[in-house]
Amino acid sequence: MLSSVKYTDRPFSGAIFCWPSAKFETYGGFVGSIFVTGCGLSTLEVAANSYVTVLGTPQYAAARLNFSHGFQAIATFAGPLIASRWFFTGANATSLGTVQWVYLAVAGLGVALLILFFFCDLPEITEDMLDEEIDEVGIVYGPGPLWKQYHCVFAFVAQTAYYGAQVSVASFAVNFLVDQGLGIHQSKASQLLSFCQITFTIARFIGVAILNFIDPALLLAFYGFCCSLFCLLVSQLPGYGAVGCLFCLFFFESICYPCIFSLGTKNLGVQTKWGTSLIGVGGGAWYPPAQGALADKAYTRRSYLVPMSGFIAMTIYAVGIVIHQARKSGFTFRNRNELSAERAAATAGLSLTDPLLGDTKGRSNSEKKISSDELIAVA
Repeated sequence: MLSSVKYTDRPFSGAIFCWPSAKFETYGGFVGSIFVTGCGLSTLEVAANSYVTVLGTPQYAAARLNFSHGFQAIATFAGPLIASRWFFTGANATSLGTVQWVYLAVAGLGVALLILFFFCDLPEITEDMLDEEIDEVGIVYGPGPLWKQYHCVFAFVAQTAYYGAQVSVASFAVNFLVDQGLGIHQSKASQLLSFCQITFTIARFIGVAILNFIDPALLLAFYGFCCSLFCLLVSQLPGYGAVGCLFCLFFFESICYPCIFSLGTKNLGVQTKWGTSLIGVGGGAWYPPAQGALADKAYTRRSYLVPMSGFIAMTIYAVGIVIHQARKSGFTFRNRNELSAERAAATAGLSLTDPLLGDTKGRSNSEKKISSDELIAVA
């Protein structure tokens, strides 16, 4: 898994080829280079996300992934601000002269990272190690085929719906702000969108602190409900009320992607790589066109009913995980070490992931259930 992080050089190769394309203003070459960059970045993101989630205890996987994605969030508002101020003003507004240096800088940074990863002594995460982690806690039954890992399969649906909603919310934010009739012009709306992204970034780092104490599935369910509510209010309220709800929506979007990813890929064992590859961002390709079609026929704010559907799907997934966890080991607000709970169950002679637990007929009450309080105490 680490080798994928170390040697994924396609995004940097694509960035290098963007330089002559921008220099000679070759549209086909530029599109091809961006395609290569996109393929590399998708591979790198899957590998990096997987590595972060398994590099440590599952208890804090969501917090680690949110912390990692927090720096990506910084780039979402810093990049456009820098580009609008220095790269696309004055004579540069109609020239690609400055853009070529941006891609060369990206390629140079990529090479520096590859060198850094090559010399850094980072632990290699192998399938055997993931399998041993399951065996160490006394789980004698493997995770089974991927298609039977329903928390992963439904995470694919939830992530597709959520990411599509997130992309749509940001894509139509400028049009939404301009159409509110508040005298907000295009430039001001772009600035407000940057402030929304700053809100998103700050909220993500706040989420890192909260996830150290609150169960990720429970927090995701609450944030998903808030996203659905504020998206509905954005579509219905006029004026500054809708603008305020838009900021709240960006705030509660913050932890959703990393939490869905970590919840969907936990306890997959040797299936981890396949599971992480499944939970992607395909929704970003078709949610914006759907919202755009509705925006053409109605007000832009009414079109926010489209991303609301994605937030509702994500909330249903999170609530389902909370219910599943409560039935398996008792309801709790706090984040806990599930592997320790598994070890406690295995010590008592019952594995929580043992398929035989689904049929408890003929067993005494003491055999059917291990006290959730005891498991939580061990965790």
